[in-house]
Amino acid sequence: MKKATPKKSRPRKYSRSSKTVDVYQMITDQIISKLDEGVIPWRKGWKVTGAAAPMNADGKLYRGVNRMILSCAGYESPVWLTYKKAQALGGHVRKGETSTSIIFWKWIEKKTDEIDELTGERKIKKFAMLRYFNVFNVAQCEGLDESKLPKIETGDDEYQDHEPIEIAEALAAGMPNAPEVRTGHQDRAYYRPSSDYVSVPSLDCFDLAEEYYSTLFHELAHATGHQSRLGRDLSGLFGDHSYSKEELVAEMTAAFLCGTAGIEDKTIDNSAAYIDSWRKKISEDKELVIKAAALAQKAADYIVGAQGQDESEDDSESVSEPVAVAA
Repeated sequence: MKKATPKKSRPRKYSRSSKTVDVYQMITDQIISKLDEGVIPWRKGWKVTGAAAPMNADGKLYRGVNRMILSCAGYESPVWLTYKKAQALGGHVRKGETSTSIIFWKWIEKKTDEIDELTGERKIKKFAMLRYFNVFNVAQCEGLDESKLPKIETGDDEYQDHEPIEIAEALAAGMPNAPEVRTGHQDRAYYRPSSDYVSVPSLDCFDLAEEYYSTLFHELAHATGHQSRLGRDLSGLFGDHSYSKEELVAEMTAAFLCGTAGIEDKTIDNSAAYIDSWRKKISEDKELVIKAAALAQKAADYIVGAQGQDESEDDSESVSEPVAVAA
């Protein structure tokens, strides 16, 4: 498989003194920077030294696009914290270290001037408030009180050798309100919303078993968009923006689930053509990555039965020190 040739990339710089920053553009620039390096962030392995996905100093896992950005940062530890949190833990960020920007967002409700005919009250409009803030990996810090940091299970070779395919099978089989899954000796995989079923080639049609599960997860991700589940727009036609967005949601969902099952290393596609195609689409829509990642996280949560999670990208130490706001 042809590998993408790394290109020289100069990510846009953002000043902390700026009153308003285009957060969507900032995050998109980071994703494109990784694509320039030949790295597909949503297909990056989520496990760090066999341990855990990125988390904050309180042990809360990052989700959505934050998970992608921090997983690609290249640090051995999965634990991240803010400058102030490092000080609160008795340490400090080493001089010269560069922070990584991630986001915090939550839904805000605001009354409009439009009156609800049934209640006679003003209608409520719901919109996302988006902030970004900077974090550092614990490997960039010194003097931290390690007793107050999350305990990370690093695992060993024996743990890594357990049966990941069984986990993948359990993830797919455990999906609540699942669509019918049809397999056979066929040449394509798809999800048909009108009949609510997934069709994939049978396991023995794939060169690697891991690719079978990756394909199955992709189609199950589409199925989460059915009106009986998460109700996404599945009406897009090949080549249009809606179709591309749904494909990216399915790609990211499959990547999240492959990472959960421990099979991501054998399903990563770093071909130049694949990277360039997504780089172009993401460059054309600065909001695409963040929105698709949020929908993908929700789809992955649905498939593993982890509904009810807070939809906001949250970090317990972030709210007190936002850098900028873009509503």
